[in-house]
Amino acid sequence: MKSIRKYRLNDIDHIKSSEDREEYEKDYARLIQSPAFRRLQGKSQVFGAGSGDYYRTRLTHSIEVSQIAREVSRKLGKLYPFLNQDIHPGLKIVPEVVEIASLAHDLGHPPFGHKGEEVLNELLQEKYGSHYEGNAQNFRILMFLEKRAGSDKGLDLTAAALLAINKYPYLIGENGKQKGVYKAEWEGISYLRDLWKIPEGCRTLEAQLMDLCDDIAYSTHDIEDGIRAGKIQLTEDFLLDTRLIDNVVLEIVNDPASMSAFHWANIDIRQMVSNVLDEYYLQWKRIYDKYGREVSRSRREMKAQWVNHFASLVGIIDDPHTIGWKKVTFVKDGVEDVYALRTMEILKKLAWVTMIKDFRVQRLQKRSENMLHKLWDSLEDEAAGRLILPPDWIESYDLLKHEWPWEKLITDYIAGMTDHYAEKVYTELFASRSGSIYERD
Repeated sequence: MKSIRKYRLNDIDHIKSSEDREEYEKDYARLIQSPAFRRLQGKSQVFGAGSGDYYRTRLTHSIEVSQIAREVSRKLGKLYPFLNQDIHPGLKIVPEVVEIASLAHDLGHPPFGHKGEEVLNELLQEKYGSHYEGNAQNFRILMFLEKRAGSDKGLDLTAAALLAINKYPYLIGENGKQKGVYKAEWEGISYLRDLWKIPEGCRTLEAQLMDLCDDIAYSTHDIEDGIRAGKIQLTEDFLLDTRLIDNVVLEIVNDPASMSAFHWANIDIRQMVSNVLDEYYLQWKRIYDKYGREVSRSRREMKAQWVNHFASLVGIIDDPHTIGWKKVTFVKDGVEDVYALRTMEILKKLAWVTMIKDFRVQRLQKRSENMLHKLWDSLEDEAAGRLILPPDWIESYDLLKHEWPWEKLITDYIAGMTDHYAEKVYTELFASRSGSIYERD
């Protein structure tokens, strides 16, 4: 079993290392020393990278997810003895693997956050009938685009790490799937899943834990950023305003994934949203008074209490849909705590409607959309694009054009940009200013 978890698709000679940790340390080193990981510091989380010294980027978000996931995985290892037994390679939780998956889970996000992902997907679907999706791009980066010493294709992570990153174990586009893995990388992921004998549609426990901890971070840390930015006001007039409650309800109702995952069908959604926001306000008042009405300290304490609350609820139950498989979720009295899952979902939607839907953020996103369309138009024609793309990209393309169509090349190039670099290239191409040929990309 150990060798199956440490299996590397392009480096099978090293599957019999003396201990698991050695191989996962190699994965960790390959990941954090990669350019794709470094570029996360320049990609938006909620607010644009560079908006201020305080706000999170994709990099700090990923580090925070990894910290939560690592600590929770250690707790689960003590609570559930089967995790330390060789029952099935997908029914184990190794803290180092969960940490790697958490650090890598957002590599595929393009510049300008969700708007960038939306624009690239629309362009590819309209023009080429293909998809762009951040989770799929993760595997494009890890298994094709990134380079490491001794290899010209991908980081060649262990099977355990790759499958822990695989939130959506499907071929994207198949049976209408909007999330998943691109065809080229799915061949490798599917092979590993078959090797491990993972039931169809199921995820490893490590992938489930990473995904849940990502939601914990999103529903707590992003709200902290929103409070700091003044987008979320911790007052009764703001949090209990009927318009805010209605907007949160609308986001839930219009999200099919949320409606199916959290069983809202027989729930008075508006009443629950109102109750959660009311409790959030009352909790803030208690903390604010306790810490001498110091806003900054109270804000941090509020975030910490919610992280601790959600993290303390993480447990493992039998998967209700697949016999013999397990599910990582919030657990209370031995069963899934759906109320806590709904509470977390409400906080996620609160962050969405107060920040992403803010009209100033929407203006910036419209600007980002225009820039990405212009960049695409400049690069789409191969003859013109060859003149303005960096030479190393052209060299790589010429070597691998049999598996790298031109539209995929420019998608990879644009998707890999940081927010700042996308603006830089746009400015060089379209702004009326003089530039220097000695600037380095």
